[in-house]
Amino acid sequence: MRKTECRKEMDEMTSAHFDEGMALKRKVLGDDYVDRAWSEAQNDDFAMAMQEVMTEAGWGTVWKRPGIDIKARLMMNLAMLTALNRPHELAIHLRGAIRNGFTREEIREILIHTGPYCGWPATLDAVRVARRVFAETETGGKAG
Repeated sequence: MRKTECRKEMDEMTSAHFDEGMALKRKVLGDDYVDRAWSEAQNDDFAMAMQEVMTEAGWGTVWKRPGIDIKARLMMNLAMLTALNRPHELAIHLRGAIRNGFTREEIREILIHTGPYCGWPATLDAVRVARRVFAETETGGKAG
């Protein structure tokens, strides 16, 4: 295969991963969040490059892999973001979990499970974030 043919094939594959990633990102996080993130990055090449790569590689490749479903991936994200103590991203993925059918009880149990493994201070911070997201969700506000 010639180099130009190979590049064209790679561009098509990249485009497909991007499109699939964008669709999944919208399903998990919602149109409002995705539209806001893209709008904020629109006139910033630095931020837009990150949005494009995350959408293609993260959402279009990693999140689309077979073997585990969206619910399992969201559970892992809640636990990992708690362990890393990343409240901004945790709020985003908590909204995604709620949007995709997680109950308060399921989220509570995921966070309780992180306590002995991630440390209680990180878990308590995650509980604070979850309580804020629950309150904002119930009142129609935005978290994250």
